[in-house]
Amino acid sequence: MTEADLTTSAGTVLIVGASRGLGQAMAAEFVARGWSVIGTVRGTDRTKLHDLAQAHPGRVDIEPLDITRPHDITALRQLLSGRGIDMLFVNAGTANADQEETIAQVSTEEFIRVMVTNALSPMRVVEGLQDVVAPAGVIGIMSSGQGSIANNVKGGHEVYRGSKAALNQYMRSYAARHAGEPRALVLMAPGWIRTDLGGPDAPFTMEETVPQIVSTLLAQRGKPGLHYLDREGRTVPW
Repeated sequence: MTEADLTTSAGTVLIVGASRGLGQAMAAEFVARGWSVIGTVRGTDRTKLHDLAQAHPGRVDIEPLDITRPHDITALRQLLSGRGIDMLFVNAGTANADQEETIAQVSTEEFIRVMVTNALSPMRVVEGLQDVVAPAGVIGIMSSGQGSIANNVKGGHEVYRGSKAALNQYMRSYAARHAGEPRALVLMAPGWIRTDLGGPDAPFTMEETVPQIVSTLLAQRGKPGLHYLDREGRTVPW
């Protein structure tokens, strides 16, 4: 299969955290490009992902998953055994309630919550579900440009920044342990986007940015190793 074929050919993507926001918008974009989607949601409430599944019968499967519960990951791994999955993308993220507080001001409980959600749990998902992804497939995680240590010249958002920097470091360790394997590994820095997490003041909409995110992920197929990229495919400094 040529590089062009890898970029345009459809497959199956597993999006962890697809009930709303960027995850749901990515699911819709993959469906629009002919892909089949397995999306995970927390809880039992109806979501926009359910609306997408209803609109595209047989193209969207929905599975329950709370990434902070290791047994949920194990159960999903067993459920997906034997399924052909070409891409795993972990879309998980949270922020502390007060983005202006410093690392010394945040409560221990809030620090743990953010770190578990943003750094520990995504890596548990990658480790737990790696075997269901095709050997030459793609494993990606939603990181952030704020996880770049080199680019941190203004400070601010300290707890969130630290959690994403930790995620990047853990993914580098994972990549080192899997050096020489044909999979592409992607840390995606999507930019400041108008979502529940990004807030209403963000300069970019999901309609503008999600197609770029998906295109960049697809462009990494067939490119082994770890890539820390923005949505336009440019390398982000560590």
